[in-house]
Amino acid sequence: MKTRAAVLTGYHTPFDVREIELDEPGPNEVLLKVSAAGLCHSDLHMIDGDNVVRFPIVGGHEAAGIVERVGPGVTRVAEGDHVVCSFIPSCGKCRYCSTGKQNLCNMGATILEGSMPDGTFRMHDAELGDIGAFCMLGAFSEYATVSELSCVKVDDWLPLDKAVLVGCGVPTGYGSAVNAGEVRPGDTTVIYGIGGVGINAVQGAVHAGAKNVVVVDPVAFKRDTALEFGATHAFATADEAAAAVRELTWGEGADQAICVVGVMTEQVIADAFAVIGKGSTVVVTGVANPENLTVHVSGSDLVFNQKTIKGTLFGSSNPQYDIVKMLRMYDAGQLKLDELITARYSLDEINEGYQDLRDGKIIRGIIDYSK
Repeated sequence: MKTRAAVLTGYHTPFDVREIELDEPGPNEVLLKVSAAGLCHSDLHMIDGDNVVRFPIVGGHEAAGIVERVGPGVTRVAEGDHVVCSFIPSCGKCRYCSTGKQNLCNMGATILEGSMPDGTFRMHDAELGDIGAFCMLGAFSEYATVSELSCVKVDDWLPLDKAVLVGCGVPTGYGSAVNAGEVRPGDTTVIYGIGGVGINAVQGAVHAGAKNVVVVDPVAFKRDTALEFGATHAFATADEAAAAVRELTWGEGADQAICVVGVMTEQVIADAFAVIGKGSTVVVTGVANPENLTVHVSGSDLVFNQKTIKGTLFGSSNPQYDIVKMLRMYDAGQLKLDELITARYSLDEINEGYQDLRDGKIIRGIIDYSK
């Protein structure tokens, strides 16, 4: 069948929206009619070269939609089911899935290559040849053929244009605070970067009971939004935040520093490491080009003050459980999703949407396929 999709053909190029060929679902695969896709900074990492991928590739790794058809052997979902896709599939059988670490599933090994686990592709073009699907999804397409291992069935009364956000950004940010950071009641938590992930780290820290939720972002709009989501203090610079933390904690330092900037730098991690106190933790969620070494700290400070620096993927969440849990929290009025969406774009407006993201004009944008 044919589908319209946003294709990247190389680094530092815009998305090319074109009609391409899409294979019907094979064994353990489903055909998804995509209702909405999230504009996440990870797709900018593809454009900028911070994620090393195979081109051509259809972007988009936050997808929600309705199952149109299923291939042989599919058991997790059925035709007509409403699903949110996890950008990391979960097989349920590997060492990591079986020990409660679905976010580290071995099936995620090919997500940057854009192929299915067997190395083959489901999207094609007469001019471009085989086209990859970012994170085995390719959500910037009206239809997508995906593995059932990427699908999480959700309650069909939930609005898919809101539910799409729990495919990546919401659990990544929320879990960075709650799971990786282990925020506890009364803690002081500093969050660097208030984008689509950072704003949900704010939600997580607030829900976990942090007394002080201090955010750092140079964009005033983002700082104001963080305060609306429950942050207690907001600063444009790390130095301003550090001075406030010293006063708020009587010189003890923060309990957690969560680094969720769009592109991680050595300076952000150094600032985070300096702002935390004894026995406290820096959580690194944002990424940079893998060739860049971004963690340089004092070994003596690390040892004598028993500090921890840890990375987290998908907020150390388990997609098959946490996606459903978060949507039921939203349904109960305990998690903000509607308020995250700053703007909606059609597929043809995707480059405009990503320019708005670069310019700091939006917290979260979505591709709304009803437009």
